[in-house]
Amino acid sequence: MLKTLRSLNLLQPFPLKFKNFPTIQTQPFSSFSSLLDLCTKPQLLQQVHARFILHGLHQNPPLSSKLIDCYANLGHLNLSQQIFASINDSDRVVRNAILRSLSKFGESKKALLVYQEMVMKCMYPDECTYPFVLNSCSHLSDIEYGKKVHGHVVKLGFDAYDLVGSALSEMYRRCGDFGNLEEVVEGEGVNYLAYWNSLIFEAYQNGNAEESFQVFKRMRMERIKPDSVTVINLLRSTVVLKSLKAGKVIHCLVVVGYLFENLSVNTALLSMYSKLGSLEHARLLFEKMPERDCVVWNIMISAYSQNGYPKESMELLIHMRRCGVRADLFTSIPAISSIAELKCLEWGKQMHAHVIRNGLDYQVSVHNSLIDMYCKSNQLEAAQKIFDSVKDKTVVSWSSMIKGYISHERSHDALSLFNNMKLEGFKVDSVTIINVLPACVDIGALEQVKYLHGFSVKSGLNLTSSLNSALLISYAKCGCIDMARKLFDEEELDCKDVITWNSMISAYSKHGEWPHCFELYNKMKQSGVKPDGVTFLGLLTACVNSGLVRKGWECLKEMRESYGYQPNQEHYGCMVDLLGRAGHISEAEELIRTMPFKPDARVWGPLLSACKMHSETGVVAVFAAEKLVSMEPKNAGNYILLSNIYAAAGKWDGVAKMRSFLRDSGFKKTPGCSWLEINGQVHEFRVADRSHPRSVHIYTILGNLELEIMEARHQRPELASGQTTH
Repeated sequence: MLKTLRSLNLLQPFPLKFKNFPTIQTQPFSSFSSLLDLCTKPQLLQQVHARFILHGLHQNPPLSSKLIDCYANLGHLNLSQQIFASINDSDRVVRNAILRSLSKFGESKKALLVYQEMVMKCMYPDECTYPFVLNSCSHLSDIEYGKKVHGHVVKLGFDAYDLVGSALSEMYRRCGDFGNLEEVVEGEGVNYLAYWNSLIFEAYQNGNAEESFQVFKRMRMERIKPDSVTVINLLRSTVVLKSLKAGKVIHCLVVVGYLFENLSVNTALLSMYSKLGSLEHARLLFEKMPERDCVVWNIMISAYSQNGYPKESMELLIHMRRCGVRADLFTSIPAISSIAELKCLEWGKQMHAHVIRNGLDYQVSVHNSLIDMYCKSNQLEAAQKIFDSVKDKTVVSWSSMIKGYISHERSHDALSLFNNMKLEGFKVDSVTIINVLPACVDIGALEQVKYLHGFSVKSGLNLTSSLNSALLISYAKCGCIDMARKLFDEEELDCKDVITWNSMISAYSKHGEWPHCFELYNKMKQSGVKPDGVTFLGLLTACVNSGLVRKGWECLKEMRESYGYQPNQEHYGCMVDLLGRAGHISEAEELIRTMPFKPDARVWGPLLSACKMHSETGVVAVFAAEKLVSMEPKNAGNYILLSNIYAAAGKWDGVAKMRSFLRDSGFKKTPGCSWLEINGQVHEFRVADRSHPRSVHIYTILGNLELEIMEARHQRPELASGQTTH
């Protein structure tokens, strides 16, 4: 036989790609099988298959079964079925192969038909194929046929194999036959608890957290006592369900089952409380834990950092070092994030040194955290050095550096870096676009906003609500309020969250379109979305820009009484600004006096501006100015404002004093600057700037607008007096 095969000289026509195919064959069929394994593409497999047919090997059962498996593995079940149909007298090996392939592709009915034909011809699958037969029964929920197959398995003695036993257990479980399930498990002599634990874990792993609790309920009905593995898997499902109540129930189970001394269980409990934001329970458990390793400390430090408690996170890190626990990579990342929020450069440098000294800087995530930390600590050059030194940059690396440039008002650098990121072949994600959009807004580059919008649509990134909100805000800030509204209306009502509603309300408020603001506010309430503090800030801003004093008071009242929100500094600042612009200086002063907390510059600033607007140069103005100067001693604008008030009151000694102080201190007010994009070209303007080539025409139009405003005020006296009370 071997001599005959050699005489066929099968190797000559084969392509040269198969360099490892042996020239001397001592085991021809195993060699052919190895050759088929090398075929990673359907085209190559078809070439080899053609050679088999050419040399009359297409009816060979071992080779045919191998071909069936290979085609199926490459996703071509139809070709596997054609090979099976072409074989004149298929034996058990070939039928096993097609049965496995049909089952893998979910063709359960066809698989059982093949099995039925095998039984009729007294051909039975082997121990490796029976699990596929049982799996087909499971998919069809055909418990009766499954029981027949179970009988065949027992008769042939295949029930002793673990794979077959597991397939039987799974079939009965899926079909809900727990009586036979218990018999199978007990008959196999398997650890019953381990089996239930595997079911709970499988449900969690498949993304069905609720089912894991249903399995646990059935497990308890069977009077099976849970162990640490059960508890840990259930706690994982609790986090997926975001159910703190379920987590507390599992915690009770831990106490009752005397599992509270198990470090793994305590770690899982701590992780659950931390991920669900229950820091009070997490800290209480942490303090009572009899044993605390580095993982436990990391979970607690990270929990404080992620939930906005950077100071507590750093205090815990110091305590960790005092307890002799060595910090690792997973300690450094949340610690660096906490330092970034605290803007403590000295701590940041110490942590950076610790990272280098202990060789923890091999992870790019550490570099990304350091970039963010240095940017937030006003050390942009240090952040740039780290960014340049990172060889394996990720999208997060680029995004962090872009965000750093924008926070330091270097919008052109941010856009340049974004372009470099694309040139180097990095895939831009939604977070990067959200970070780079403010740079476009800062320089008034509307075309860039449109480009990023188109790019996000083309890349399928506009599906996220956060990106849609960022685009909406960018269009509104660039003056395209209609485009912003179009984006808002395109989003499904059920998909609109409070951020989306707030973005559109704020956009309209800044454009002075107060009717649209309150129209959206009413629709927001009707849709079932609960307004928050930002919503009311947008409404109050609309009232300020439109002079709606009465509406402003109504908003403040509704905020307190209907929704139970306590106004913060910004809300009070808006209300003071509203009253001040309307000339109600005394009411604004009274509101400040009744504030439940100490007012800051956001409140005193609007009051002082109102005093200047209405030529109120008395005690109130001076007091407000002094408060501002004490709170912001390096803000030159406050001194200039106070100097203007002195000048309006004729207090020239005060004016001279302020100007002398500004000259001696070296403080300078940063001149106002704005950008406008026309036909893709960005035009920059500064206060009293006449450097623009068309400045004469611009100032002529501004003069005309001022005249029209003055005429409108004469026609509507309430606009001039600011007494509007809609």
